Amino acid sequence: MVFLIIIFIAIIAIEAPGLIRKKMWRELAAFGVLLIIGMIYSFGQVLDLPLPNPTEGIMAVFEPVSRYLEKLLS
Repeated sequence: MVFLIIIFIAIIAIEAPGLIRKKMWRELAAFGVLLIIGMIYSFGQVLDLPLPNPTEGIMAVFEPVSRYLEKLLS
């Protein structure tokens, strides 16, 4: 768990200063959101917590779109 924290701190230390220096605020916000999601999921894996499968969420979003396109094109 400590190693995981060190890795995330290293990622932040490498990526964030450049984004701040270039004033890329939207990219910094996106980086922060994705990093937090990754941290939560990583800590959940390390702590052996039951986590949702990301594929199920993607399927829930794109399955109706797929059905609509199939209906539209047939």
